[in-house]
Amino acid sequence: MVRFYRVVLFILVFALPFKFVQCQNQTLGFHIVGDAKKVKIPFEVYSNLIVIPVILNNQLPLKFVLDTGVRTTILTDKAYSDILNLSYSRKYTIAGLGGDKLVEAYVTSGVSLTLPPAVKGKGHSMLVLEEDYLELRNYLGVNVNGILGYEVFSRFIVEVNYDTKILTLTTPEFFKKKRSYDEIPITVEDTKPYIKGRVVYHDGNELDLKLMIDSGASHGLFLEEDSNPKLYIPENHINSTLGRGLGGVLRGKIARLARFEIGDKHWDNLIATFPQEDRVLDSLKNTTVFRNGSIGGEILNRFKIIFNFPQEKIYVKRGRSFKKAFTYNLSGLVVKAKGSALVDYEIVAVREKSPGEAAGFKKGDRIISINSMSVKDMTLSNIIAFLNAKENKKLRIRVRRGDEFYANSFRLAKQI
Repeated sequence: MVRFYRVVLFILVFALPFKFVQCQNQTLGFHIVGDAKKVKIPFEVYSNLIVIPVILNNQLPLKFVLDTGVRTTILTDKAYSDILNLSYSRKYTIAGLGGDKLVEAYVTSGVSLTLPPAVKGKGHSMLVLEEDYLELRNYLGVNVNGILGYEVFSRFIVEVNYDTKILTLTTPEFFKKKRSYDEIPITVEDTKPYIKGRVVYHDGNELDLKLMIDSGASHGLFLEEDSNPKLYIPENHINSTLGRGLGGVLRGKIARLARFEIGDKHWDNLIATFPQEDRVLDSLKNTTVFRNGSIGGEILNRFKIIFNFPQEKIYVKRGRSFKKAFTYNLSGLVVKAKGSALVDYEIVAVREKSPGEAAGFKKGDRIISINSMSVKDMTLSNIIAFLNAKENKKLRIRVRRGDEFYANSFRLAKQI
């Protein structure tokens, strides 16, 4: 079965000095239109991220990532808010990853957000980035324009069915727990959900962890080595480009753990990501809440999951992908889509000692064809599917390198 390489997009968003306030006046904030008690919203999945339709100020149809890890709605490119002539109440200059780049952002208030077909919201504050520092559209291969988080989870019971790709929002007073779902306690601190987990190393060492539930990140298990002296990177690991945050590329190490448990659910031989501490310090840890790391979409998508923030619980049921093996980029090539149509595919990183590196491919190469098939009619998801198809599958890739062409064949292989 074809498996997609996880383009890990760590949406490591800082804490703003203001909070979303649930108003007694129900015309402010999100509500379901009419007398319905719940609404179903189709969504798309790209690199394990939930992407939903959002209409901004009843005029501009966009797509947003649904993210349990952010407090305030974020628009990733100021060009869209400028189209609507939105006014800005304040401006922020923010240190990006590692403090080596400054991110410009603005705050606009009184924004209207509609989630078709029947959820409307008024009076929202929104953070607007000067430009798309996260490059969501490039790494997902589809036009994604923002991030939506706590405003939804604080107002509704949120059911995510990754199998049917249906999001169900229910008003809390009318929610009834499904008998077939298992209940797991969480805590909601600083607007974000946390869960207890347990890891077991291959050498037998075990460790209990506090983890943020982060639906806005593609990774599975993300661990901060310096959060506990007993947490360490296994000797058998690889160095890799992990993804992108506010200030640029995020790097770290990838390793396998013997076991990971949440509630009475567990997975064996899973992949864990260990970021470089100095590269994520200012973004990942900009919170007063202690944690050892997070779990992201690569684990969440194995469930049918219901988020109940008001009562600090989640309810889970095994999905079709629950037993899916954990794999990591069998080619060693990281690709993003470029151009206005997102059909120009560039290799932006080549992992050391990977099959792609051994075959001579380099950062900056533009992919022309895979196995003699032109990429002109492919999506980024198609490209990623080829690059992470199955171990020992043979690929022949042709690229443009400056004014020249280069082609070579190699077989996909595990490095970890």
